Amino acid sequence: MSAEPEHDDALEFTGERFTPECVREIVYEHWHRYAWARGLVAGKDVLDCACGEGYGSRLLAGRARSVVGVDVDPEAIAHARRRYSADGLEFLEADALDLPFEDDRFDVVVSFETLEHLAGHDELLAGFRRVLRPGGVLLLSSPDKRTYSDLTGYDNEFHVRELYRDELEALLGRHFPNHRLHGQKLMFHSLLWSLDDDSGTEHLTLSDDGTVTKDRRPAAEPLYFLAIAAADGVDLPEPPALSLFTDEAESVYAHYNEEVRKHIAAGHLLAEREREIERLRAALELARSNSDAPDASTDTSSTWTRLRRWLTKR
Repeated sequence: MSAEPEHDDALEFTGERFTPECVREIVYEHWHRYAWARGLVAGKDVLDCACGEGYGSRLLAGRARSVVGVDVDPEAIAHARRRYSADGLEFLEADALDLPFEDDRFDVVVSFETLEHLAGHDELLAGFRRVLRPGGVLLLSSPDKRTYSDLTGYDNEFHVRELYRDELEALLGRHFPNHRLHGQKLMFHSLLWSLDDDSGTEHLTLSDDGTVTKDRRPAAEPLYFLAIAAADGVDLPEPPALSLFTDEAESVYAHYNEEVRKHIAAGHLLAEREREIERLRAALELARSNSDAPDASTDTSSTWTRLRRWLTKR
């Protein structure tokens, strides 16, 4: 599954597009989509529309017959050409709403993190339909406006138009009547699996009241939709009902453990400081209570000096 770059150059991360130098949660979200799509493009001619810096196109090229990555940003395309190289892979500067290809050119169009960045949704999907062969398939991602923005209060400055599920399905229906949705969301799970048998899945969810429910799919609502879409009469590919993704270093979990370690260490340090403050306060009160002693002023001054010095160091 490797898509290691051939050069060490990297595009600046502005928040508008993903780069492989990003870390933690965003890595899993973006790589998982392309790793999932990779299983559906074997031997196919693929268009990766709005390919960004090219990491996903490079990953797809490991299975596809050919991949063309297009992006409107000339800097991203120049970078992709420098950084990634593979047989059957090329990168072109092009507008997603004005694709420079003849009709019926591709078997698969992959378009992740594109729809929400544009207002012309029908124009975009009409272009995808035009360049797809009669039996072709579209793989598309879209954030769920309800869970991505409404429930979180998050406003992504780079998103032009997000869709609710019914709006996405209506859009797909106008251009690709035959479609199926998958959900994606980064979640914290304990995985328990057979080392001898890979059939069957269950999803156990612990409720706030202590009860456990069992279902065939996760109880949480997806943050993103991934659509598999085609024209009427086309058999849709059948990816696994459940797809899990991780990296060899388990980087998200490692970051979580590191943050917990730092939090615990900070708690110990805070408790230590609070004990020292209380000790110094007690010493100060004792010095004040002995104000009649000949060296009382010296003791008080010394205690205040030590307290100020201790606080300054921290």
